[in-house]
Amino acid sequence: MDTPLLIAGLGNPGSQYARNRHNAGFIVLDELHAHHKFGPWKAKFDGLLSEGSLAGRKTYLLKPQTFMNLSGDSVGPALRFFKLPLEALVVVHDEIDLAAGKLKVKTGGGDAGQNGLRSITATLGPDYRRVRLGIGHPGDKDRVSGHVLQNFGEGEIAWLKPLVGAMVEAAPLLAKDDDKGFMSKVALLLQPPKPDKQEPKKKDTD
Repeated sequence: MDTPLLIAGLGNPGSQYARNRHNAGFIVLDELHAHHKFGPWKAKFDGLLSEGSLAGRKTYLLKPQTFMNLSGDSVGPALRFFKLPLEALVVVHDEIDLAAGKLKVKTGGGDAGQNGLRSITATLGPDYRRVRLGIGHPGDKDRVSGHVLQNFGEGEIAWLKPLVGAMVEAAPLLAKDDDKGFMSKVALLLQPPKPDKQEPKKKDTD
């Protein structure tokens, strides 16, 4: 495709936030960056920007350094600078309204209380693609802030690592605008391996 792709991963800057549930977008982009051999991170657009390609399509990775609530202040200028249409933007973010470990991709819609999305939508409008990584809801809206700003627990790392790995492997399908194919491949990669069928042992008749 001639039109480049911009993938923005949402999170908060600083080592104290690095393993937070709210930083799922940063975690995915760091793995994408390493696995697909993107260029070095450079400070641009109030964020960290890297260039590379996915499935032969020029792709920019962006990690806004504005803090979550002002993500649009980084994503908006980047999209405008590269003169990209809104459909060339993919935002990777944590989603409390999805069960932990679930993944969904959709275009447009509301922000479901995700302040990074709210900021981007206020800047650019809602019609961009969202890769939603479920972190589960704490059950009480008053506990949401504490929930998203806590680190992923050891039990969560058990599903997070394979999920992020599958997302990274399937990412070229996002560059082909094949969101359903992306979700299907992630699901396939996460299936447990089937046990080898062993021949039934023959009984000794001696």
